[in-house]
Amino acid sequence: MNDQRDRKYILIITTLSSFMTPFMSSAINLALPSIGKEFSLNAVVLGWIATSFLLATAALLLPAGRLADIYGRTKLFKTGIAIYTAASLLCGLSFSGEVLIIFRVIQGIGGAMLFSTSTAILVSFFPFEERGKVLGINTAAVYTGLSSGPFIGGLITQHFGWRYIFFINVLLGLLSLIIAFRKLKYEWAEAKEERFDFTGSIAYGVTLIIIMYGFSILPNMYGSYLIILGVLGFYIFSRFELKVRNPVFNMSLFTTNRAFAFSNLAALINYSATFAVGFLLSFYLQYIKGFNPQTAGIILVSQPVIMAVFSPISGRISDKTEPWIVASTGMIITTLGLFILIFLKAETSVIFIVTSLVFLGFGFALFSSPNTNAVLSSVDKKFLGVAASTLSTMRITGQMFSMGLALLIISIFIGKSKIIPENHSALLNGIEIAFIIFTILCFAGIFASMARGRIRE
Repeated sequence: MNDQRDRKYILIITTLSSFMTPFMSSAINLALPSIGKEFSLNAVVLGWIATSFLLATAALLLPAGRLADIYGRTKLFKTGIAIYTAASLLCGLSFSGEVLIIFRVIQGIGGAMLFSTSTAILVSFFPFEERGKVLGINTAAVYTGLSSGPFIGGLITQHFGWRYIFFINVLLGLLSLIIAFRKLKYEWAEAKEERFDFTGSIAYGVTLIIIMYGFSILPNMYGSYLIILGVLGFYIFSRFELKVRNPVFNMSLFTTNRAFAFSNLAALINYSATFAVGFLLSFYLQYIKGFNPQTAGIILVSQPVIMAVFSPISGRISDKTEPWIVASTGMIITTLGLFILIFLKAETSVIFIVTSLVFLGFGFALFSSPNTNAVLSSVDKKFLGVAASTLSTMRITGQMFSMGLALLIISIFIGKSKIIPENHSALLNGIEIAFIIFTILCFAGIFASMARGRIRE
């Protein structure tokens, strides 16, 4: 079954699917000012166009991973591509900001199915000694999407309009769907005899949504109440899951598996500290520096290009040495890149900005592939879907937290008013505070990465 031709097709399919969602995420950042102008939206609503996708994905990732382990990873993978593609078309046809947010939620549902299955399919199909290599290639596809997104997104937004960013995703989705149905014939469902935890899945999704919505409306006191309610709900949920025979959220993987627990914690911190960088710099370059979307995209492309080049290399290194060494080095370099961005001013040179983005890209390339390898190599095959979806949940939750923190800071400094020249100074102050917080957060993540211990014993 596992001949070279089969492996090649599976690597192509999963790599193509891994390209689509980050391409959309990075391209949409460049289109936000244009979307805001067309629909007369403030900065907070614009943030929700990016965040709504992440929220829907995070709420459904764990249930999707569990469904994949029980009913089949291939089935869920193909369904996810279909939903994501259809939602991309609807997003491109949206006639208001509110409608666009709704379709972004549907797009996030498809994204959850893709995130929870693509890496699990790779690890199911490839032997242990090749995991780092193929995960590195897969991660490079993610960063190729991130790197082409700003440039192509800026180019498309300026010359054709933001809607065509979604239409390109429709074409990519259709291509992925055709290849998947023609070439992906194998199925993996190691937990097919177990039951699905519907109650836990609903409780998990609702709890996560309450927390993130509460965070998004801070500093309103109502937001604080929702966060407290959500944290209490998550505590009750975790206690409930310890008593369930086949839980959607396997707490024992955290309590008995040190490598799994700290690798996921490191991922959560890393994405919390880095994801909003593109969002904030898009605003900085277009509002503060006055660049058009195309120019801003060319500048932002420097970070993910470095990621795409070095991710396969770091993946191969993690096949031969301890992942924590490579990943922790990456976290240190990422912290340095964030620290440099604290000193952004209105007159800061483009060279300075690109240099900081190169540090961020190199650091993240060293971190991501080895960290993914560590998570998926630390569990039994029976839990690969849950492990992959847990790691994706950490990534998406970190991204949501990063965006939520950025939106909170912006709302504190400029409120809900539109971004105009009169409040550019306040916006720049908010961006500086955000990078200070992100630097401190990423510095703490270094110790979480180092604490995971050895994987290759």
